[in-house]
Amino acid sequence: MSSETEGGDFHEMREPRIEKVVVHMGVGQGGVELANGEEILQEVTGQDSVRTTAKETEPEFNIREGDPIGAKVTLRDENAEEFLETALPLVDLSATQFDDTGNFSFGVEEHTEFPSQEYDPTIGIYGLDVTVNLVRPGYRVAKRDKASRPIPSGHRLDVEDAVAFVENTFDVEVEQ
Repeated sequence: MSSETEGGDFHEMREPRIEKVVVHMGVGQGGVELANGEEILQEVTGQDSVRTTAKETEPEFNIREGDPIGAKVTLRDENAEEFLETALPLVDLSATQFDDTGNFSFGVEEHTEFPSQEYDPTIGIYGLDVTVNLVRPGYRVAKRDKASRPIPSGHRLDVEDAVAFVENTFDVEVEQ
């Protein structure tokens, strides 16, 4: 596409940045398992977690609407970058994990892969889902309440630019 994706050098108003990173752990039930999951999330991310609840009743899984079933943490700025520097080397990224607007998600199968975590037979093993939201400067134009406007197609973040940003910033290889 453009020459800026090949070298990874972007104009300052086209330089992608991390808006937020959401780390989610779906446990499926409350109680001790959820408390363990929240503790693991806090240790891995360095922030307190927020409980997530079921949006609808699922009788097959014995879950009622409003039951606590998971926990999540939203990281921004330096915290988000530090977490990604730790988490990205643990996984293999593929270009298919990126959406049309440059956001991407990946999973970490075992929390014990993080350097600060060790296996404890009384706790077990938990997996994490990580969603990364990338934006360019000026994206807020589409989100603001007053005088919102669509982002021009030439300024929208695409898969190629997002992959180049992730590869250059975090020194990881994204499979094509």
